[in-house]
Amino acid sequence: MKETRYSDAGVDISAANEAKKRIASAVKSTHGPSVLGGMGGFGGLYSAENFPPEPVLVSSIDGVGTKLKIAFQLKRHDTVGLDIVNHCINDILVQGARPLFFLDYLATGKLQPGVVEQVVGGIAEACRISGCALLGGETAEMPGFYAEGEYDLAGTIVGVVGRANIVTGNEISEGDVVLGLGSSGLHTNGYSLARKVLLEMAGLALDRFHEDLGRTLGEELLEPHRSYAPSLLPLLSRLPVSGMVHITGGGFGGNIPRVVPAGLKTVLRVGSWSIPPVFGLIARHGNVPEEEMFATFNMGLGMIVILPPGHADEAAAELEQAGEKVFTVGHIARRGEKDPAVQFLS
Repeated sequence: MKETRYSDAGVDISAANEAKKRIASAVKSTHGPSVLGGMGGFGGLYSAENFPPEPVLVSSIDGVGTKLKIAFQLKRHDTVGLDIVNHCINDILVQGARPLFFLDYLATGKLQPGVVEQVVGGIAEACRISGCALLGGETAEMPGFYAEGEYDLAGTIVGVVGRANIVTGNEISEGDVVLGLGSSGLHTNGYSLARKVLLEMAGLALDRFHEDLGRTLGEELLEPHRSYAPSLLPLLSRLPVSGMVHITGGGFGGNIPRVVPAGLKTVLRVGSWSIPPVFGLIARHGNVPEEEMFATFNMGLGMIVILPPGHADEAAAELEQAGEKVFTVGHIARRGEKDPAVQFLS
């Protein structure tokens, strides 16, 4: 009887070893003095020596979702790593946490070292920009589980904030000003609807150049999720931010009430910020109602920052100087019994 080996089941150990060699330098480039040891251990070691007083660890986990389908179609894998890291960074940023380290998980049917190198290269780039260590990861080869050429990507982040500096939203008050920070596009949310409308219903080609977008549709849809940590973390140490909201899955109505207290409502003035043309493209081609657009997408605002009125102008100026597109988009008001949590005014 012929000998049976792991490779006969579709798992290529040599490809896994090659992938590890390719990503080693990218991973190590994210390691600072707080990372103890190197790659290859069963667990990553991170020193707590430089934590703030009364440190509180903040963690989040997420995936890239069906945006990956665009990467598969274009055979471009260098941006999705930035997506997963920046999404997770923004999730813990709203509580005032700075990122410490990130862990990634990539699963595929047949491991391709070149693809893994591109994906992890993007993850490492995002980590370097935000001062976050890529502490560990897992690359799983599972034959027959994924379609050919496809993979799934998820990640976990851990950050830290001093107990006295946690941003909870409990300090949000009537009269507070709402600033919106511009997004880079769809970020990582709403791609199932975007793909259905643009690719299935409208039949648009990803390599087609669109004048209103200023680039191809594929380039627009693969634009990485923006991280707001480099701009917001310095601000948090200086100004009394009442609350922050990462506009992700669920849009405005699904995310703002997670931070703003129940007795208050957020009043937003539609037209007070620039909505990128990709959202209009989706709305037109799919005849998607405005309320559905705001319930699904970020509509050009990736992060909302809420401050007392006396500090809003200073915050806006500082964020603009840091490179953000900043819009004064609304205010906090008392919420009546029948009022929605988020009210849109024309």
